[in-house]
Amino acid sequence: MSNFTGNDVILEVSHLKKYFPVAGRQCLKAVDDISFSIYKGETFGLVGESGCGKSTIGRTLVKLYEPTSGKILFEGKDITRFNAAERREYARAAQMIFQDPYASLDPRMTVGDIIGEGIDIHELCSGEERQRVIYDCLEKVGLSKEHASRFPHEFSGGQRQRIGIARSLAINPRFIVCDEPISALDVSIQAQVVNLLEELQKDMGLTYLFIAHDLSMVKNISDRVCVMYLGSIMELAESQELYKNPRHPYTTALFSAIPVADPDYEKERRRIVLEGDVPSPVDPPAGCKFRGRCKYAKPVCREAVPELRELSPGHFCACHLYD
Repeated sequence: MSNFTGNDVILEVSHLKKYFPVAGRQCLKAVDDISFSIYKGETFGLVGESGCGKSTIGRTLVKLYEPTSGKILFEGKDITRFNAAERREYARAAQMIFQDPYASLDPRMTVGDIIGEGIDIHELCSGEERQRVIYDCLEKVGLSKEHASRFPHEFSGGQRQRIGIARSLAINPRFIVCDEPISALDVSIQAQVVNLLEELQKDMGLTYLFIAHDLSMVKNISDRVCVMYLGSIMELAESQELYKNPRHPYTTALFSAIPVADPDYEKERRRIVLEGDVPSPVDPPAGCKFRGRCKYAKPVCREAVPELRELSPGHFCACHLYD
């Protein structure tokens, strides 16, 4: 977890939607009208079931996807209205670490060329200076300059992810989307990569959007956590507050599945098992999207979309239980 203390907003998302066309005139509503802010220097965690829109948000924030509607303000500027030159500059400021270290590295390129690709595209430096930056990036992620001449297939999964991290650092970004950067790694390696990300954040003043399935890891690395369900935000709060006092029925059920190291407590603990399946994002239910799986659902849940409201300082929840 970072030690950010300021309240400077580096990225603000307002009513963001990202729909994908499917057969006929229908749309898959991957991200459906969400708003949140990320502060400079913090780690903002994003959790939820597979298919809830987490990765789509990350890819939209770095302009790999164009938003269907809404605003994304980076340091006060709307990136959805950038011209070519501004988009190029934003590509330097915002980078992404991908989930799969096997698929995200070009097997035909050496590690040095993979890391140096961004340097070449942005024409930052060349020759000996380019080589020095590449070696420096390798050193920052715990590799050596001898690795620069090798190819991705010569490395383990953890080392490949370190190469992916080095690639993102080469052009001195300020904001990095970490799209499940540890989910494809062995458990023994995951903590090493998380520790590396925290060290880099401290040394370079980076801001992270950390997307993950591992709720325990998100708790440890994140300053604030946002819980998503079917393209919408269910709850948002500071990490310790959210895990100590979850307010949304979905968040409570999600956290009840986190394993506990104490076998006696784990044996007695009651897990909340949600009935039914996640609705289709092509045809989501009216009102609250979670109502079909919620034991507290009432008539208003069918009629109106719950508003994300502040229940206590910094703790937001979208649920009609608190109307």
